[in-house]
Amino acid sequence: EVQLVESGGGLVQPGGSLRLSCAASGFTFSSYAMSWVRQAPGKGLEWVAGISSGGSSASYANSVKGRFTVSRDNAKNTLYLQMNSLKFEDTAVYYCAKSGMVLTTQYNSRGQGTQVTVSS
Repeated sequence: EVQLVESGGGLVQPGGSLRLSCAASGFTFSSYAMSWVRQAPGKGLEWVAGISSGGSSASYANSVKGRFTVSRDNAKNTLYLQMNSLKFEDTAVYYCAKSGMVLTTQYNSRGQGTQVTVSS
């Protein structure tokens, strides 16, 4: 059974930083691309960033490009999202998601999410 457990969310001021983590289990983590998606209050799910299975390639939504960095540690079965220069509009529940074997914006499983609130 695929299990994805996010952590690291919280309350941060505009311009601040947070690092999210996602512990993965129940599948061969190193064989799959992974993504982060988010859902802002009252809005639908938005794909944010993705990384290839080996970690050599990453892709970002235009809304976060240059501010967020996705990475992974396959030895620890862990996915990360470093978020810098946070804005009010980054407030959302952030989900770790399992993609296919190729990096795309598609995903088929996601965790329970971690809340990120950007507020002064």
